[in-house]
Amino acid sequence: MTLPPRSFSGSRRDFLFGAGGGLGSLALKSLLLQDNLGLRADEGVSSIDRLNPLTARVGQTLARAKSVIFLFMEGGPSHLDLFDPKPLLDRLSGQPMPDSYGRPITAMGTASNTLMASRRQWQQHGQSGIWISDWYHQVAQHADDLCILRSCYADGLNHVGSVCQMCTGDILAGRPSLGAWTMYGLGSANQNLPAYVVLTDGAEVFGGSKNWSSGFLPAVYQGTQFRNEGPPIFHLAPPSTTGPEQQRGKLDFLGQLNARFGADKPEDTELAARLNSYELAWRMQSAAPEAVDFTKETAATRRMYGLDEDVTRKFGGNCLLARRLVERGVRFVHCFSGSGSGWDAHEDLEGNHSKRCRETDRPIAGLLADLKSRGLLDQTLVVWGGEFGRTPFNEKGKGRDHNPWGFSMWMAGGGVNPGTIVGATDDLGLRAVSDRVHVHDLHATILHLMGLDHLRLTYPHNGRSERPTVNDGDVVYRAVKV
Repeated sequence: MTLPPRSFSGSRRDFLFGAGGGLGSLALKSLLLQDNLGLRADEGVSSIDRLNPLTARVGQTLARAKSVIFLFMEGGPSHLDLFDPKPLLDRLSGQPMPDSYGRPITAMGTASNTLMASRRQWQQHGQSGIWISDWYHQVAQHADDLCILRSCYADGLNHVGSVCQMCTGDILAGRPSLGAWTMYGLGSANQNLPAYVVLTDGAEVFGGSKNWSSGFLPAVYQGTQFRNEGPPIFHLAPPSTTGPEQQRGKLDFLGQLNARFGADKPEDTELAARLNSYELAWRMQSAAPEAVDFTKETAATRRMYGLDEDVTRKFGGNCLLARRLVERGVRFVHCFSGSGSGWDAHEDLEGNHSKRCRETDRPIAGLLADLKSRGLLDQTLVVWGGEFGRTPFNEKGKGRDHNPWGFSMWMAGGGVNPGTIVGATDDLGLRAVSDRVHVHDLHATILHLMGLDHLRLTYPHNGRSERPTVNDGDVVYRAVKV
């Protein structure tokens, strides 16, 4: 039934006054919101304490997550063999790709090679009925927590540029990483550890530290590389000849000298900022070793992450450390698997991915289960994926080439719409064709879940208001819990 329009019994003057007042209240609400958040659309983050730029801040929107754990499968995991089954690909195996799909320019020039079926066994899991292959049979037990983005696409053909884009938004080095933007927008939620931590499994990541660089943002927002064996942070521990009392005395004496020097220079914040970094290093000398100390974890917890087996111990240790870090207020943890082309299956997909999935399946499932049991999954956004996927046609008979045109990633926890699938690739899994999700869209969504608006999170650089998603990007609202 249609309701009649609501009548207005006052005068024309009363109507105009009320309407004007309503518009004014909207404007006032917007201004108050900006004052509360300390953010302006044309100036990015305007309330940063120059003396302590890591002071915690609130974002521009409602935050669903407090922390991000980005599980980065470096080298390019095959969506066609993990999260995106293609029956037509299996039926056409050994045949050339139909002309209707075109011939993309690939990294290794393999587009004219024959199609290659997946050898995996597929099964629907959970109440959501999401298809996941037997390579990730333990992750599959958490299907109802996952939002799988089957229609991701990127711009780079090769690893260095593509890893860089997935971390920073651009295939060219020089821009801030997503973790650095998060720190810039939100500051730190703890006083004793870095807000942005990077964990690798040994070999160097393609492109190295540029992937967690602060770019043109202040250097204080760059990622800090941790280790889960030995001293957790490089060059943090003082010399063995320097005791805690002597170290504390040095910092106090520096503080006295700088206070005297800066007494008549209140506008100079460099000294205070440097002292803050010294004080953070001092606090980290005790907090960081405690964070990587697994001895207080139960035997059951260590088994859950696979610390009892050689094949899962390294990545499992990083996943456990990631949980311990977000538990202690770390905002962003980048956790790399297969550093240095680990998932790059050009010649032997079965051998390569079987090894990598054995290394990561149990630890990732353990991480999801552990976060949920501790009540942390709702406030921790877990992201899984690589820099691109793999092609439906073969390379060297048993491998797959790089595929940036269509691949899968998934998210869990932290405000994500669980048990859902967003988008699709074509029937052969070559290109994303519906609800396409570019890297910038993914970044916009991650920031949105953290309470940051990628359009308003700006930084002035070379006469331009730079933002995390460069010139485009939309939040994937289908992936966000209503």
